[in-house]
Amino acid sequence: MIGVVIPAHNEEQHISACLASILVAARHPQLQGREVSILVVLDDCSDATGTRVRAMDVPTLDVCFRNVGKARATGAEVLLEAGVQWLAFTDADTVVPADWIARQLDCMADAVCGTVEVDNWDEHGEGVRSRYLERYQFIENHRHIHGANLGLSAAAYKNAGGFQHLAAHEDIHLVADLERIRARIVWTASNPVVTSARKDYKCTGGFGEYLTSLGQALGAAACNHPPASMRCPEMDA
Repeated sequence: MIGVVIPAHNEEQHISACLASILVAARHPQLQGREVSILVVLDDCSDATGTRVRAMDVPTLDVCFRNVGKARATGAEVLLEAGVQWLAFTDADTVVPADWIARQLDCMADAVCGTVEVDNWDEHGEGVRSRYLERYQFIENHRHIHGANLGLSAAAYKNAGGFQHLAAHEDIHLVADLERIRARIVWTASNPVVTSARKDYKCTGGFGEYLTSLGQALGAAACNHPPASMRCPEMDA
């Protein structure tokens, strides 16, 4: 059995598209009918996220952590108790490809770290997009780590100690623990997910904040080295 965990805090705008993509991935022919259990961990949701999940007949777990690491860990524990042998993790504002789960299993590894693509750059602009693409490696054997695109065997997850209850970077710490136990990790760009670049991100220290920081750095650079036709308001004070 395969388990998919999605933590969600007030994600009514994105959760339906996320789940629709996962439900397609769960029916991929290459899985040959293997059971896929999906669990949305509703972490202190006060909007319609839960209603939309239940409307799609997907199981939920209500918690009140406001902590993505603890939400992921709690969801994983529930599915492990149900007997899953493979755990896949993504985020509620992310859409996965139809062969997402199948490709993870194809890697024949203890863990699979995938890449992410951005759905729309309108909120950030071309400068942030260019800076991001300069730094991001869409190649095999990359070293990017995303909780939005991560899969691992139940045995590897348990041996590494699972997700720490961290408000951010829980995925980075888990991969470090996997490396510590010498798990076989595949770093692939062949199985990307598409995630949101919104500025109203839910996780401090996560991907959304990183993109925002790129925009802030570009703004600071423009203020420090403005072209002749442009000055920042601070410089005119």
